Amino acid sequence: MSLEGNTGDERPRGRRADARRNQQTVLAAAAEVFVTHGVDAPIRRIAARAGVGMATIYRHYPTRADLVTAVYHHQIEACAEAGPDLLASSGSPFEALRGWVDLFVDFLVTKHGLADALQSDSDRFAALHTHFLDRLMPVCARLLDAAVDAGEIRPGVQPYELMRGIGNLCIGRDGDSRYDPRRLVELLLQGLRRPQAPAAECR
Repeated sequence: MSLEGNTGDERPRGRRADARRNQQTVLAAAAEVFVTHGVDAPIRRIAARAGVGMATIYRHYPTRADLVTAVYHHQIEACAEAGPDLLASSGSPFEALRGWVDLFVDFLVTKHGLADALQSDSDRFAALHTHFLDRLMPVCARLLDAAVDAGEIRPGVQPYELMRGIGNLCIGRDGDSRYDPRRLVELLLQGLRRPQAPAAECR
């Protein structure tokens, strides 16, 4: 095969790889900006954080709803993929669950304002919510099962009720510097712990 043929094949692949990297950079930057400035933050702020031109963002995401939806999908995937990684790398299943819940709270903060950004596009919002549950509930279930099997938490906690409870604790975070949902989420997790048998008294 000629060198010219190799070069022709590699350049499109290189461009596609660059485009994917640009998209991932934009989505990560948008997620960070949404956390601190809300989903109505100026696109130029996101472009500056990502180090790209505004035209690059509009080329991939023509509307704000397109960008918000893409960020939402990006965060769902990151949260879903983190579950198995945390189980493999954490000191215990409970520590893996705690680490995943921390990421889940970050995700919920990013999610704030999604419905407003999509406005009347109720079908898209419903589809995203369904994807959210389908993707994350099995991950949460696996973490809970592992912690139960290790004897670290009580059995019977359902992934939906845990995720719903954490979501409810995150409501009202914005605009109130006195409220930190992570403190209550940690108390919730501690409430799942199985009571430890008292140490035998020294004779």
